[in-house]
Amino acid sequence: MELSSFIKLLVRHKFTLIIIPLVTVIITYFLVRNQPDTYTSNAQLATGLVDQTQQSLSIAGEVLQDSRISQEFSNLIAMIKSKKMLDQVSYQLMIHDLTSATPFRKPSKLMEQLNSNAKKHAVEVYTSYYNKRQSLSLFNSDQKGLYELIKSMKYDDESVLQKLLIYRADNSDFIDLQYDSENPNLSALLINDLCKEFIQYYTLLVKDNQHKAVTFYGDLMKAKEDSLNVRMNRLKTYKIQNRVLNLNEQARALYGQIADFETRAEEAQKNTISTLAAIRDIDKQFDPADRKYVESSMIKLSQQVLNTRFQLQRLNSEYVQSSFNPAIKRQLDSLNSVLTGQIYQNSDTYTVNPLSSKQHLIEQKLALQIQYDLSQNSVKSIQNELNRLNVRLNTLVPHEAVVQADENAINVAHDEYIDALNKYNQSQLQSNFSVQLRQIEMAMPGTAQPSKKMLLVIISGIISFVFCIVVLFILFYLDNSVKTPNELANTTKIPVLGYLHKLKGSSLDLRQIWTGAQTDQDTQLFKNLLQSIRYEVDHDLHENKVLLINSLTAAEGKTFLALNLAYAYALINKNVLLIDGNFNAPGITEAVKAKYFLEDYLSGKLSAENLVAASKVSVLGNKGGDISLLQLDTEHNITNAFNALKAQFDIIIIEASALSTLNKSKEWIDFTDKIVTVFKAGQTIKGTRKQQVNYLKSLDAHFSGWVLNEVDKNQLPAS
Repeated sequence: MELSSFIKLLVRHKFTLIIIPLVTVIITYFLVRNQPDTYTSNAQLATGLVDQTQQSLSIAGEVLQDSRISQEFSNLIAMIKSKKMLDQVSYQLMIHDLTSATPFRKPSKLMEQLNSNAKKHAVEVYTSYYNKRQSLSLFNSDQKGLYELIKSMKYDDESVLQKLLIYRADNSDFIDLQYDSENPNLSALLINDLCKEFIQYYTLLVKDNQHKAVTFYGDLMKAKEDSLNVRMNRLKTYKIQNRVLNLNEQARALYGQIADFETRAEEAQKNTISTLAAIRDIDKQFDPADRKYVESSMIKLSQQVLNTRFQLQRLNSEYVQSSFNPAIKRQLDSLNSVLTGQIYQNSDTYTVNPLSSKQHLIEQKLALQIQYDLSQNSVKSIQNELNRLNVRLNTLVPHEAVVQADENAINVAHDEYIDALNKYNQSQLQSNFSVQLRQIEMAMPGTAQPSKKMLLVIISGIISFVFCIVVLFILFYLDNSVKTPNELANTTKIPVLGYLHKLKGSSLDLRQIWTGAQTDQDTQLFKNLLQSIRYEVDHDLHENKVLLINSLTAAEGKTFLALNLAYAYALINKNVLLIDGNFNAPGITEAVKAKYFLEDYLSGKLSAENLVAASKVSVLGNKGGDISLLQLDTEHNITNAFNALKAQFDIIIIEASALSTLNKSKEWIDFTDKIVTVFKAGQTIKGTRKQQVNYLKSLDAHFSGWVLNEVDKNQLPAS
């Protein structure tokens, strides 16, 4: 339904949809007919970012992430489009057009105003700033004028960028450049100059950065090397001054010796204790007299044994101090054998009590006594040697701390030096390679591109046509006015009894419409629609007789409906009384030139029988004025007066004023049986109208429904 309504709207505005696109096409044609042809030139740059054959040794094998590659290409493209690069090209183009007899473009009005001196000055300034790779300052009046001159020739960066296309070719290593202009030589020269300037600037920038990197890493490497040499010399001096050779080996040897001496000290201590215990056991086997005798006898032993014991103790001390030298051990064993022989020789001497035979015990005691003395001497010698080794170890600890700290510092300095050396070698290697960026495809003057004039003309027509449709659709979508009976019923949720279409002509003769023998198709349709409304009203009235016709606002056609409905009832042989109850605008009274007035009837000057006319339609007008129905008489008298009218007439049709007049319209409702409200098509229901619709709904069965007036037949659905 909505689609068909929109299509009907388009049909109604068909001339608008034809004329506007046609005018647009004509205007576009005259605008583009003198447009020059376009020539396109293309060039291509190889970057060496993803092409492994172009990678230098320093970065060969390095795999770049896609995000980093995209960023590199974005940086390069942004650098090409930068004002610094485009200004260099602008300077060259301006110098060419100012000095050449065949400029690329027709001189602008501003350039035509320049004299020879001004042109010479402009060339000098452009050349100077081109060599210095600088942009013109807009704060300087002279340079600002020169910039305006460039802009007038459309050689400025903004104008160039409008026709310049720079992009990465798919995911390749190449950057494509394209420029369109009206001159093939201009297109080719601009692209080639832009590539040349960019490559020169990029190479200069890269080489300068590489030179700075080599210098920086060279100085850093030298500083790290000097720091490493200073730390190494300081450690060497410290070792020489403190006679330090290899602290780790010395400490390891001392730890080994100390562990060995501690083990031997434990063994000597055990031997001492066990030997002393054995001597005490032997002494317990002698009684005091024997022990006294033995001790006195032992004093008399040979001086040779004593001397040998002293030599044995001295040799045992040397053995310990020599870290248990095997040669001394052999001497010690030999001296032990000598001492044993001396003891056995002295044992043959009678040293015991003749009354007792304890010679063997005495020999054991003598041997144990010698062994005890040797053990005690060994413990003392070993302990002295342990003390001496601990003293040596303690002297190594401060040296170890200093040496270890210096060695750690040397290791750190060495790592820093190696890192700086590697970076220096890498930066120096990179500086020896040429920049991979190069132009592999030169821009050539191209042929004229296919003309877009006709395409622009067609597109303008299509766009204007679509624009008109969009505008009409927006108007259609935003249009909330009621145009058809269905829309009125759906909007108000109240039945629609019928509708009347809009008749042609400024004035209508109702008698001719209803009594004329010949009528046109439009008039016949009107009569059919009105008869249909009459049938619906008559069916809703049933046995009731009083029908009230009103509207929401004035001038909606209720007078027109009331008159025609009266004629429609007269055609079916009904005695009709038409009452003009609109005191504000008595339209019926004026239309039929009424002879009888409501005020006279209610005052008793007229009777109901006097109102009956032979033409089946009687009219009771009013004298107008700012009054209402209840101001004419009481409610009881008015009711009686209407009862008398019901007895004389088959149907009574009353036109009341619009509901916007408030009580003047609503007072009639109490004296009527049914209400029909006229609504003029093309209006919206909102605000006050919405409140009036709610009031009509509150009347329930008393309200019959709507009659939609002045409906456009084109808005109605096809039957």
